[in-house]
Amino acid sequence: MPLNILLADDDRDDRYFFEKALKELSMSTKLKTVNDGAQLMDYLLANAHNLPDVLFLDNNMPRKNGAECLVEIKSDERLKNIPVIICSTSLGNDFANELYQNGAHYYLHKCDFPEFIKCIQMALEFIEKNPYQPARSKFMLNLQEA
Repeated sequence: MPLNILLADDDRDDRYFFEKALKELSMSTKLKTVNDGAQLMDYLLANAHNLPDVLFLDNNMPRKNGAECLVEIKSDERLKNIPVIICSTSLGNDFANELYQNGAHYYLHKCDFPEFIKCIQMALEFIEKNPYQPARSKFMLNLQEA
């Protein structure tokens, strides 16, 4: 069965590259995308009976940012078990701690395409092996973990 992935990202190019990266992976996936945080929450609540296996969540989005969505997701009994991977171009240590404390599983830095493919693969493999939040020391995904 394919792994059902939901991507919330307001940038059309980022959505395109994410989809392209998934096609490079050795695992079977099915992708659904939404364009912002408000649309994400509407989608999740309307599909609470058929939730994604994993959510890749851009932090910098209009209407409702990734951090706000994360808090809503993790405080909702129907949604709180969705593994959430935060994607962003920058992240300070204090903000990383806040995201982790609020229930994010991993932080994936948006990087060049070949590295991005490898990091997505690694994140999905980690989630398949263990869908629970890892230790804080494993929160920041990078290729040195591979």
